[in-house]
Amino acid sequence: MASASGTPVPAIANLVQADEDTVRGVIHRFNEIGLGALDPRWAGGRPRLISSADEAFIVATARARPAKHGQPFTHWSLRKLAAYLADNPERTVTVGRERLRQILHAHRISFQRTRTWKESTDPDKDAKLDRIEYLTAVCPYRCFAFDQFGPLSIRPAHGVGWADQGHPDRLPATYRRTHGIRYFHGCYSLGDDQLWGVTRERKGGQNTLAALKSIRAARPDGAPVYVICDNLSANTTPKIRRWAARNNVELCLTPTYASWANPIEAQFGPLRTFTMSNSNHPNHPNHPTLAHRLQDYLRWRNTYARHPTVLQAQRRERARSERQQHWGRPRTQAA
Repeated sequence: MASASGTPVPAIANLVQADEDTVRGVIHRFNEIGLGALDPRWAGGRPRLISSADEAFIVATARARPAKHGQPFTHWSLRKLAAYLADNPERTVTVGRERLRQILHAHRISFQRTRTWKESTDPDKDAKLDRIEYLTAVCPYRCFAFDQFGPLSIRPAHGVGWADQGHPDRLPATYRRTHGIRYFHGCYSLGDDQLWGVTRERKGGQNTLAALKSIRAARPDGAPVYVICDNLSANTTPKIRRWAARNNVELCLTPTYASWANPIEAQFGPLRTFTMSNSNHPNHPNHPTLAHRLQDYLRWRNTYARHPTVLQAQRRERARSERQQHWGRPRTQAA
């Protein structure tokens, strides 16, 4: 109508916010076929070269190990997968690497690191996990956790920190470690959310007993105290068992290969992140210096136990050990 009234094409294009060539094409098409130009019948584009069945075959092949298909490598790359699909005698699928990446992305398949999970072989696994879950839920103020963290060695440790872009801090490497190792014997109160401990030269029954006595001293009322710890022989010596029976202390052992069930493991994550990661002690490279730093962190952590960075590090540590699992069992599906 605008063209019939003599309006030039540039003015029409500006009026309808379209390209001038588009306006000319519509006018010419209208002059040829009339009102039919307002309802173009597009051909639908190029037909698909990859069917839905081909996509399903691509996804199944990507999820399978290459060795299963007779390939001499342990994982697929986009180039290797595309080459195998193109020469596969069972079902030939010709697809480019970018289109292959898009198909895998649409099916929520990504290139990831392999994760390991060691299943507990303890015959009393379920009973032990149920006992720990019950105590931590019903009487957290009577529950404590104990474990050894280490080995700790005197060496620069890489980590993260702020630095000029493109110029990260450089820490010296060391291949001579003459200071030996130590172990941090940590105790954690679930109800109070407090963490304490000392550094020892080695693991042993005497050191474990000293830590258990500090836990008993935290609740001097004589009422039952429950201590969650792992199955290390130093934690269950006859002397420790006799002392626990006399002092109303119950040792709640985690199942074999399931130390992640110990609540203190989530506390060791922030300890590692904030005191060991990105550390270097060039002036005083010795274990007393490291122990002093650990105690400084414990004082700060117990003062700011609900600090967002502490909580975030705890969640990260729990996710690392409990990914897709809850107390070693599959997560229940929502109704």
